[in-house]
Amino acid sequence: MPRPSLSLIALALAGGTASAQAGFLPTRVGACVATTIESIETRLMDGATNTPIPNSGSAVRFANGGYQVSYDTVPAIEESRKGDRVRMCFISTPLNCPPGDNRGKVYYTTNLRTHKSWKLPDAEHSCGGA
Repeated sequence: MPRPSLSLIALALAGGTASAQAGFLPTRVGACVATTIESIETRLMDGATNTPIPNSGSAVRFANGGYQVSYDTVPAIEESRKGDRVRMCFISTPLNCPPGDNRGKVYYTTNLRTHKSWKLPDAEHSCGGA
């Protein structure tokens, strides 16, 4: 996966934006949007009981349809709450993906209440992966 440029991360930190349409996922690398957190989750759920599996990582869903996930527990996500306003910036996309496999986009998200940020992909595996 290509590494995001420092200028894109700086843009996200500074609150700059190439696009600021609330309610939509940014579609261009470098674009940012405002949205809210819909839910804070763990990476895995127990299918039989529909309960979170502790220590399985962090996941977050956004009102604009966005999703970010990590195998690790991400403190900045764990400190967030449903309804928190965030700024989500699209910072990288994988190359040479099979047709129709859109996984692996990376977003840099800042919680506007806590002022804490995280950089995570939209799926557990990048395109072409498991």
